[in-house]
Amino acid sequence: MKKGGRLRAIFAVPLLLALVSIAGLVVALTGDGLRDAAAWAALSVPVLAVGWAMRTRRA
Repeated sequence: MKKGGRLRAIFAVPLLLALVSIAGLVVALTGDGLRDAAAWAALSVPVLAVGWAMRTRRA
């Protein structure tokens, strides 16, 4: 396997979580109503990912 492919595999999920978090923060700052719900959903993704990782780590 090439080095670039390995780095992409390692950093894909953290990069995705960072982008979702940034998008959630921006949406939360720019609107009300439905945007607040979208921000809550986007900002809950990293929290759920940590919970999932902790649960699978114990098993």
